[in-house]
Amino acid sequence: MRLIAGTLCVFSAWAADVATVEQIVAKVNGDIITRSDIERAKKQMAAQLVQRGVNPRELPKVMAEREKDALRDRIDELLLVQRAKELNINVDNEVSKYLAEIQQQQKIADPEKFQQWVRENSGMTYEDFRADIRNNMMTQRVIGQEVHSKINLPRTEIEKYYEQHKTEFVREEQVFLREIVISTEGKDAAGVTAAEKKAKDVVARAKKGERFGDLVRDNSDSPTAKEGGNLGSFKKSDLREDIVASIWDKPKGFVTDPIKSPNGFVILRVEEHFKAGQASLDEVENEIKERLYTPLVQPKIREYLNGLRTTAFLEIRPGYVDTGATSGTSTAWDDPATLRPVTVTKEEVASQRRMRKMLWVPIPGTTVGATGKSSSK
Repeated sequence: MRLIAGTLCVFSAWAADVATVEQIVAKVNGDIITRSDIERAKKQMAAQLVQRGVNPRELPKVMAEREKDALRDRIDELLLVQRAKELNINVDNEVSKYLAEIQQQQKIADPEKFQQWVRENSGMTYEDFRADIRNNMMTQRVIGQEVHSKINLPRTEIEKYYEQHKTEFVREEQVFLREIVISTEGKDAAGVTAAEKKAKDVVARAKKGERFGDLVRDNSDSPTAKEGGNLGSFKKSDLREDIVASIWDKPKGFVTDPIKSPNGFVILRVEEHFKAGQASLDEVENEIKERLYTPLVQPKIREYLNGLRTTAFLEIRPGYVDTGATSGTSTAWDDPATLRPVTVTKEEVASQRRMRKMLWVPIPGTTVGATGKSSSK
C-alpha cells in the first residue's frame, strides 16, 4: 500500500493496475480525513436524527443542510483532540468506565459478546467505537477547560433576566421524579419474589445515603437508566392516584417503597417539587443560566476553533468545503502529482554538479575562486 497524490492505493504483485482503496480529502496537522470518514459521519448523523424523532419526510432536507458541515465538524474534532494531547489530557479511565457501564446495562458478561453487540448496534468495529468515545470525551474536556470555564455569568445578569421575565416563571404545581425499575417480565412466582426482595434492598440502600444515580446504573431495567432514571416533571393530574399518595406531599430527596406495576417494581425519588404560583429565583436560577449561557457558548466555541485553525496546517482537497474556514488562511491542496521536478534528466543533474564543482576551483596562481570569493588556506 502506498500514498500517491493524496490517495491510499494498493498495488497488485501480479498486475500493473492500481486500485484506489481510500481518498484523502483533508490534512489536519499530522492527521488525515478520508472520504470514508465523512461518509461514516453522515450515516451517524442520519441515525441520530431518526432517533430524535425527525419526520422521515423531512429527513432528506434536514440531512442536506447538516451534511454541509460534515467536513467542518470532522476538522473541529481532530483539532480539539490534538489540542487535548498538547494539554496532556487523558481520558482512558473514563472511557473504560463508560464502556463497562454500557456492558453492565446490557447485562453482557462475556467481553467478546459485548464487542459483537457493539458491532451490531453501532455499525463500527469495537476499536473504532472506543476511539470515537475517547475522542468525544477529549473534545468535551478541552471545550470545558478552554471555553466554558472562561464564560462568566454575573449574578446581576441572572437577577435582571428574572425580573424582566417573571411572568414566564409562573407555574402549576409540579414534581420532578427519577425511577429505578426492577423488571418481572417473563419471571415465574419465584422470580417475582426475588425481584421484590431486590427492590426492597435497593430502597434500603438509597435511604441509607447511597447515590441514587449509582443505584439506577447498577440495578434499573428501564431504558431511562441511560439518563440516570430521569422521568422529568409531572402535574398532579398526570400521575396515578397511588403514586400521588406516595410522593406528592414528600420533600426533595424522598425515596418511595417499591410500587408494584404490571411489569415489575418501581422505586421513585423526588428530585424537585415546585408549588403553584410565582417560582422563586432560586428555583429557576439554573434554567435562567441555561437560557443566558447557550447563546454565549456557541460563538465562543467557534471563536476558539478559529484560533486553532489559524495556527494549524490545513489542506482541503478541491471539491470539498470546510464551512468553518477562517478568512485569510490558505487551505490550498498541495498535490505531489502536480509538482514539477527541478531537473528532468541525468545529464542535467550531472551538468549542474560539474558546474558547481568548477565554480569553487581556485584560479591558478591566486587564492580566489571563480566566484570571486577568496578560498581558505
